[in-house]
Amino acid sequence: MPPSVTPADGPSLDAPVTLRPLVRADLALLRRWLATPHVHRWWFHETTDEALERDFGAGLRGEEPGEDLVAELGGVPVGLVQRARWHDYPEEVAAIAPILTIPDGALTVDYLIGPVELTGRGLGPRIIAAAVAEGWERYPEATAVVVPVAAGNRASCRALEKAGFRRVATGELPPDNPADPPLAHVHRLDRPARLG
Repeated sequence: MPPSVTPADGPSLDAPVTLRPLVRADLALLRRWLATPHVHRWWFHETTDEALERDFGAGLRGEEPGEDLVAELGGVPVGLVQRARWHDYPEEVAAIAPILTIPDGALTVDYLIGPVELTGRGLGPRIIAAAVAEGWERYPEATAVVVPVAAGNRASCRALEKAGFRRVATGELPPDNPADPPLAHVHRLDRPARLG
């Protein structure tokens, strides 16, 4: 099982953030992260073997258009990023359409930091920035990254803003956690002109 990291025993918070594909050996660590209160509050996933297979198995088998990526800090797993092209998921495009028109080629990301000790320390914006920078390279047709966030998730909204996103819309979307109201803020970052 891959190790986790804490500020006391892990790499420096200044260590490089890198992303790699999620592999089956990561599922035990992912299960732990998804069960922690600070992650479960916003991700609201079941953590049984069957649920992990349902939610992540297709990606592990290469049958899912989106990407499940492990964020590493100095080579140590610290989080998860999901990156996808919006138009690969037409039901999601339809759900957000009353709030915002998704531009052709747009990407989206979702993210979590597993160890609670690493939250609130500036790592979230770095993980988001790494996912976006890699996304621009991997998807040269991508024009923007558009990310909806539950309005109550202030930490996630702040992380996006620190990574250069701006809030472009607010409206109702089905929440990930049924305990939340359906209000969401939508953030956007356009491809830098220098990247063409």
